Amino acid sequence: MDAKLSPEQGLNISGIALASLLAIGLGTTAFWLDSMANRLPWQSMSLTLPLLLCAMGSGVVGYWVIPLLQALKTGQIIREDGPQAHLKKAGTPTMGGILFIPVSVLLACILANFSTEVLAVSALTISYGLVGWLDDWQILRRKSNKGISPGTKLALQVSFAALFCLWLMFNQPSNITNIALPWVSFTLPLGFLFWPLAGFVLVAESNATNLTDGIDGLAAGTVAIALLALGALIAPTAPGLMVFCAALSGGCLGFLAHNRNPARVFMGDTGSLALGGALAAVALLTNTLVALFILSGIFFVETISVMAQVSYYKATKGPDGKGKRLFKMAPLHHHLELTGWSELQVVGVFYIIAAILATICLA
Repeated sequence: MDAKLSPEQGLNISGIALASLLAIGLGTTAFWLDSMANRLPWQSMSLTLPLLLCAMGSGVVGYWVIPLLQALKTGQIIREDGPQAHLKKAGTPTMGGILFIPVSVLLACILANFSTEVLAVSALTISYGLVGWLDDWQILRRKSNKGISPGTKLALQVSFAALFCLWLMFNQPSNITNIALPWVSFTLPLGFLFWPLAGFVLVAESNATNLTDGIDGLAAGTVAIALLALGALIAPTAPGLMVFCAALSGGCLGFLAHNRNPARVFMGDTGSLALGGALAAVALLTNTLVALFILSGIFFVETISVMAQVSYYKATKGPDGKGKRLFKMAPLHHHLELTGWSELQVVGVFYIIAAILATICLA
């Protein structure tokens, strides 16, 4: 980095470079995967066209939506006990999920000819996005970090998950309750137990991606990688859902044009809850729960770090009501920041890990 550049300028250039490398990498990968599968990259049923269309569409829409969010005074409230470097982000517009989720879902439905499965997954994605929007709106209205109550939020997530599972129950083959285990050519028949598992996966995945959304470009980039890999994995058996995954991955890339460091807009629960719900819904429909678990490795570790932090604090609580912290701060990305990592270092390393996990699934 040029020593004459200010820290902010350096981060700005590096943020653009990181986002550009990710976009080029995913675009090239989509094109290569289409070629390997004898799909024309410019046809609707491909990985490349949905990815590029949604990336461009979401990127362009951002130039109209972000000024609107600024005019509506949707500035993010920053926690004072978090990394001090984040305090300068106060006032950055949040609720950025409305910038790319509707665009991606609409284009995916059009390109997939409004197939039943894509419509069902789109409905779940939008529903979880609405839960996130309600939470974001309450945070802004109350001017605090507390949105709707955790109980209300969970109840809404469970309700939409139950509706999706009910649709699965009556519109999918009965063998959907058999979990395919890769590498061993074996299926695990769960029977009725599949349905509580399905509901748990929908709620847990949405909350896991939500916890990962705490640094500029982190959630958007890692989810974009996971979505494209999942789309490639299910392409032979579910081309419509392949298009959906590629479209949402492209939407994340378009959003990243505005969300890379330093971010001009934050995703908010509006985007993160929707993305997690989308990943889980596609995996349930295509019997790729094991692959989802691998692809969600980063989201899983982020969630475990929060659970471990809370449990350790409660277990070590003394007479004064205070306990010890296992991490400097949870989720894990904040702990790494407080140990001296820059935001871009965290994001870059997490992108690499996400790419490795995706490669494992596709290998």
